Amino acid sequence: MIIPETLDMIAKVAASFEELNEAALGILKIRWPELRFTLCSDDDMPARLPPALQRERFNLYLVGGGEHCLSLTDDPLQAIGVVLASVDAE
Repeated sequence: MIIPETLDMIAKVAASFEELNEAALGILKIRWPELRFTLCSDDDMPARLPPALQRERFNLYLVGGGEHCLSLTDDPLQAIGVVLASVDAE
């Protein structure tokens, strides 16, 4: 489960990085060791699923772990991780 306050804190920390990269991801993993974090381009995310949280440089999507398989979810109660999807400046 990821509560809205936690998602907001993740977004604040992510926004503080000059660049979203593996080093930034590592810091998030240290800060929230109970969560899974993945980094990708927002272009790689399915258009049918709206982000859980939008920011200027990135969007956050929730990862669910129901039925022993990871998948994207819109249900914060099922969320066990976050995808940081960087948004191109174009």
